[in-house]
Parts: sequence; structure tokens; C-alpha cells
Amino acid sequence: MSMEKVSELLKKQRRVEGVLHSQSMPRHDMVETLVHRQHSVELQNFVAQTPSEELGAILEALPPQDATVFWEQVPEGRQNEVLWEVSDSCREQLVGNREPAFDATQMNAFELSGGRLQQIPIDNRKNLDEIRPVWIDLINATKAERSYIGAHFGLVLPDPGDITDLEVSTRFHVEESGDVHLHSNFLLDREGKSRSVPVVFIVHKGILFSLRNEDLPVFRLQRRRAGTQPGYASDCIDLLLDLYGADVEYSADSLEDIYTTLGKVGRQVLSEAISDREAAAILGDIAEEEDLNGRIRSNILDTQRAISFLVRCKILATAQGDDARQILQNIESLNSHTSFLFDKINFLMDATIGFININQNKRINQLTVFGVVFMPLNILAGVGGMSEFSMMTQGIAWPLAYGGFLLGAALVGALTYVALKHFETRPPRSSAVR
Repeated sequence: MSMEKVSELLKKQRRVEGVLHSQSMPRHDMVETLVHRQHSVELQNFVAQTPSEELGAILEALPPQDATVFWEQVPEGRQNEVLWEVSDSCREQLVGNREPAFDATQMNAFELSGGRLQQIPIDNRKNLDEIRPVWIDLINATKAERSYIGAHFGLVLPDPGDITDLEVSTRFHVEESGDVHLHSNFLLDREGKSRSVPVVFIVHKGILFSLRNEDLPVFRLQRRRAGTQPGYASDCIDLLLDLYGADVEYSADSLEDIYTTLGKVGRQVLSEAISDREAAAILGDIAEEEDLNGRIRSNILDTQRAISFLVRCKILATAQGDDARQILQNIESLNSHTSFLFDKINFLMDATIGFININQNKRINQLTVFGVVFMPLNILAGVGGMSEFSMMTQGIAWPLAYGGFLLGAALVGALTYVALKHFETRPPRSSAVR
């Protein structure tokens, strides 16, 4: 349907401009320019609403002349991503020798030199022929970019967003070719909002491929460590284990933040009194920390399954096996911390709800006091409204009679209130010890 629409727009443009070109009229050039601009706007609006992958397919299907006209309507900011979607022959026809470029933050390639990571600049596809990487990190790469990089190195690179539908048992496996596939979730705790980001790891012929759709602090930390500490890593498996180890450390830091937040909440909850508004805010903070704690628990369990899988595959060297077991021990200690935090969260939530119940009981007690105080007044008001009261005060001026009645009612109410307060504040009678 999109292809037909583009073809129709281009045919209409050629037909109308051909008719205008063959006619003579006043201000002919101005009219022809306005009509051409109108047709260009229609194509530009279509391009703005169409994904890059579909634009590439349209350019491939159009005749060369129409493809050139249509390419002129693609904005400069989108040309690079559209070039990834077309074949080499179509690209050469449109832009000559221009190669589609990688975004600076989209692809990171690293080589090992003396145990240190060295980042290799990758600007275009030709740069891939000049490197021998040990780690290639892709962030939010398009399907065309993943296909090209995978074809270059001889494997298939999946979309990280597609792994969320996989069963847990299929997230870690070894291909017949010997490639190791791990689909894990990494914690992202940013500005009080936590979520799990899916990451795909593939170990292929001594190269670690990592694919994700969001930047993660764990990967930045890994690059900094491996780039500054000599002997930090010897191969791609070391890098993979270090990434999982850094993820466990990041989870531990998030747990410390939960400890700090719950400490502040605990001091509020254990104060002498809190209002309902304060209690509502406290419950919101507790709920957020409970969600983060649960996400951390799920994240470290996923990491534990990944490390256990690597141990079972027997692809780890002796030193790497020791590192893997150390990571598993750290995860066990974090599991106990998360269990403790769940207990503390439940205690603080119960205590907060208890304060809310106490505040409600106080309000109910006040209503009870008011009811008891006004009960005799209601009786006196009923008596005062009867005709017998008028007969009893016959001969007395009504202002004086009703004024005295009101004064008596106020005195009865005051005495009732004082009596209730006396019984309420009286200390309980202690039983005699025999």
C-alpha cells in the first residue's frame, strides 16, 4: 500500500509538472515552483510517518529515476539509518561511495592489549575489517545493523527486546556450533525508578557480543575497570564474568540505598505520633522500596542461573571457576539481605497501618464522647419542646424561662464532659498482691 502511494505521488508529480512545463502563462516559473513545492511537501509528510525499514524497501522497489527523486525527500537526519536498510547497489546509485555510519554510542568494539581493554573507533562498515575485537557491545542497534555485523562475524544477532517472551529454561543454551547464548536481565535503578533491562550475550569464536536497548551503569563500570587495570581480563569469558560480578555489586549498592531509605522511614514510624497524611507518604515510600527489593531479588536470581549455567557448561578455566563460585557466594549473601529487608518492610508497613488505626480510633472516641455529652441535652431539648414546659413556666416571661433552660442544659453538658474526662484519665486500679 505504501509503495503504491509513493508511485502514485511520483506519477502525479511528473504529470502535473509536464503539463505546466508545456503551457505558457504569466509567471510560469513561479507557478511551477509552487506546484513542485506542494508535491515535495506531500512526499516529505509521507516520509516523516514511515519507518526507515519500510523506506528502504520502497527505495529498493522504485525505478532508479524515481528512487533518486524520492531519496531527495528523506531528511538528512534520517538518511544514515535508511542507508542501512538498502542494498549496496541501491546505496551506490543514491549516494555513491558513501558508507552508512555507526552512531558513536551505538557500537563499541574493544581489543585486549596487556590485559587492558582498548576501545577501537568504528565509524563505518569498512572499519570492521581492520579489527580483531574481544568484545563488541551494541546499544539499540537496528535490524539492518545487527544483520550486517552478524553476517560479518558469521552469526545471527537477535533483538534484545524479543527475549522477554522466552521461557527461563531456554534463555541459556549452547548452539551446535559451540556458541554460548545467555539472555539475562540487568538492574537499572535511576532517579528512584527501577526496572530490568534485557541483555543478550553471545560468545562466538573468542568474541563476546552484548546487545541491549538501553545504556547501563554496569557496562560503563566494566569498561572503566578493564581499561585502567592491567591484567583485569585475559579473554571474553573473563569480561562476561566481570559483567555479571559488576551487576551483583550494583544490586548490592541498591540494597544499601534501601537500607538508608528504610532507616529514615523507621524513625518516622517509631516517632510518638504521625498524621494520616504522613502515614500515606510513608506507605508510598515503603511500597517503592518493596518493589525495588523484589526487582533486585529477581535480578540476582537471574544472574545466579546464568553463572550456574556457565559452571555446568565446563567452559570456564580454573581461575574463572573460582571467580564464578565467588560471585555465587556473593549472591547467596544478597539473598539473605533481601529476605531481611522484606521482613523489615512488612514490619514498617504493619506499624504504619497500626498508627492509621490508632488515629481512626481516636476520632471514633471523640465522636463517642460528643454523643454521650449531648445525649442528656437531647433529652432536655425534647422536654423543653413539650407543651408541659409551657404549663410549668406559666406566669414567667418566656425569655427568662427559656434562658434559664438553656443555661441549665449547658451546665448539664459541662458536668457530663468533666465526668467523662475524669473517668478517662483515672489510672487503672491495680490488683492487690497477696
